[in-house]
Amino acid sequence: MKKLLAFLVALTVLIPFVPASALAVNTATHGEITGKSVVSGLCSLIIWPGIGQYINDNETKKNWTHAIVGILPPFRFWSGWDALIQRQGGRWDGKI
Repeated sequence: MKKLLAFLVALTVLIPFVPASALAVNTATHGEITGKSVVSGLCSLIIWPGIGQYINDNETKKNWTHAIVGILPPFRFWSGWDALIQRQGGRWDGKI
């Protein structure tokens, strides 16, 4: 227990020294919620993540990332929301 507490304290102290360039920059832009985006959001939520991003004409890298990570059930909600608001780009230079 003491080792865990010491680790958490050390981590808390060291985090502010991480250079900002090491963190990903959010390049995302939000679009409008339209009929097309509602359909794409439902497709990503109900059928499979990545389909809604494809309908919204996102980059192929983003479509595949959503489709692969869609194996995890909580990711479906985020992917559906991402498609609903027609979010273009994202962190890691548009890779998500």
